[in-house]
Amino acid sequence: MAATWCGGRKRLCHNRLRQKRLNLPRPVIIVRLSECEDGLDALGRSDGAGVHILLTNDDGVYAPGLAAMERQLRRLGQVSVVAPATEQSGVGHAITYLHPLIVKEVYDGDHRWGWTVEGSPADCVRIAVSQLCPTRPDLVVSGINSGLNAGINVLYSGTVAAAIEGAFFGITSVAVSLEYDEHARFDQAARLACQLIEQLLAQKPSGPLLFNLNIPLAALQGEPQVRAVAMDVAHYGEQFERRVDPWGRPYYWATGEPPPRLGQQETDLTALKQGFVAVTPLDYDMTKRAVLAQMQQWQFHLDPTEANALSDCAGAAGGRPVVQSVWAKFKGPAPL
Repeated sequence: MAATWCGGRKRLCHNRLRQKRLNLPRPVIIVRLSECEDGLDALGRSDGAGVHILLTNDDGVYAPGLAAMERQLRRLGQVSVVAPATEQSGVGHAITYLHPLIVKEVYDGDHRWGWTVEGSPADCVRIAVSQLCPTRPDLVVSGINSGLNAGINVLYSGTVAAAIEGAFFGITSVAVSLEYDEHARFDQAARLACQLIEQLLAQKPSGPLLFNLNIPLAALQGEPQVRAVAMDVAHYGEQFERRVDPWGRPYYWATGEPPPRLGQQETDLTALKQGFVAVTPLDYDMTKRAVLAQMQQWQFHLDPTEANALSDCAGAAGGRPVVQSVWAKFKGPAPL
């Protein structure tokens, strides 16, 4: 998903490499097992080797944030990487069903590093759990995303959508995002994210849960602090810049402006602006229970006669909308 107002613009990942072989740097990272035991036990396992983690993202299989997270998570157990073939920022919870999903293996030397899917982040989780993973994952991690996914951006984010899809399967899932930076320190962010994931699991919550984790750049310096906060729902970023291409056709760029107005209540956006790591528990059940209770007392009535009359009027109008081509303004033929 694109960066939020406090994340700045987001670098586009260059996913031009389509070959099956991939050389990924793999520095040795030392993690004391004692730091991981509580979290692993919360997953119902007592040893790192038995924990199965599904890792995905929306920046694409070659994104540096994905590789950094994989290097950390494989210290905890088996990691299955299943990620989109190309960047899928802002696709939300889209799934593919009108054409087949193409899946290819990705190798690091002679070792199969993971799978690439020509689909959305949600597609990756769906096909990973049902077809690709050797066993059912104990944990789903989505990220590290290049750019924050906080506030209403949660609703647009492919990173968060992948974690939600994991929760659909009844698997505890965590979306991880880092504030955008041209030279982002993903390895350091991955270490922080892994620590927080361990601590979340160590609480031994009842049933699978869904978490959204955002790391500001300020948290990579000094002693980072964590805030458990609600998702901000302030509306923002509705402005567009209108431009005209050389052929006279108008087009629009979303500017991300204006930024949200921060209220008095602490939310993920206010916490991030203060330099805190923000952790938000999410729920995909969007039913507004208080209103539902009232609506169940309402009396509804539909008149089929009136509905049929309206349908006849629509059919009598005839015709259909037509797009006026800009080429009508030019004397010459449109370019091929």
